Amino acid sequence: MFKTCALTLVSALLMAGASQAGIITAFTNLSAANEIPTNPSTATGMATVTVDTVLNTMRVQVTYSGLTSTVTGAHIHCCVPQPANTNVATAIPVFPGFPTTTSGTYDQILDLTLASNYNPTFIGAGTVAQAEAALINGIATGQTYLNIHTQTNGGGEIRGVLAAVPEPGTTTLMTAGLGLILLAWRRRRV
Repeated sequence: MFKTCALTLVSALLMAGASQAGIITAFTNLSAANEIPTNPSTATGMATVTVDTVLNTMRVQVTYSGLTSTVTGAHIHCCVPQPANTNVATAIPVFPGFPTTTSGTYDQILDLTLASNYNPTFIGAGTVAQAEAALINGIATGQTYLNIHTQTNGGGEIRGVLAAVPEPGTTTLMTAGLGLILLAWRRRRV
């Protein structure tokens, strides 16, 4: 009985992982306190970055308000353990179509196979595919941050470390599976 439940759980987890394997979702809250060094801005923001490794796309959703001046840069920096400063990975100075206002929203899907969506120095002597792999790995492992720069705060006014979270279905399935294992183990002991 216990072996049957365990095998069923492992199979279900593998199927759930396979169905969600292509999606990485990361969230962050943007603030001046996250900048290195910090600054006195009271601006705030939120960002969600969703990478689809099957379609080779990255959806970037950002909402921000209260910047001290207009936006001069908005992009993702990669790839070092956080908190730390590092180089820009995505298009510079801003994501394509990013508003340069003191408050705004942004929602774009970027094609990760296009060199134009990367900082040329991030690609360096490598290929776009290598840059894509490095960026995806950086997002998945918490080694990236989204930064908004302004005229007043050229080094960055608000930023946040992108933290990848498991897909809700995977978490629910894992919790249910662990519960089934514990139940089977308990019944076996009784």
